[in-house]
Amino acid sequence: MGKAKRARVLKDNEAKAVTRMLRTSPQKLNLVATMIRGKKVDTALADLTFSSKRIAKDVKKCLESAIANAENNHELDVDSLIVAEAYVGKALVMKRWQPRARGRVGKILKPFSNLTIVVREVEETA
Repeated sequence: MGKAKRARVLKDNEAKAVTRMLRTSPQKLNLVATMIRGKKVDTALADLTFSSKRIAKDVKKCLESAIANAENNHELDVDSLIVAEAYVGKALVMKRWQPRARGRVGKILKPFSNLTIVVREVEETA
């Protein structure tokens, strides 16, 4: 018995990877995601390797996972992959407090983010 298999959401020439609960704000993560959007995967990996942003290491890991999914699960050619989509979502926010003067309190917000990367195989035109 069991549940019926869900239909594939992506096209046949696409693969994706999702990283949840990254410990950075969505605004900071979106700066790095914008940097790789629309580029070939080897160029995007090089950009992330030499980026000075702390979160670039986690974005690179997610991109490598999407490339591995494309190669192993969907039999796509790694050399013709581009980063079709890279988008960021909000996750939970931890609330912390810092004591301040005269009995007041300072609010500290520690946000988390989700990252989704979709890679697509494109035919190269000569």
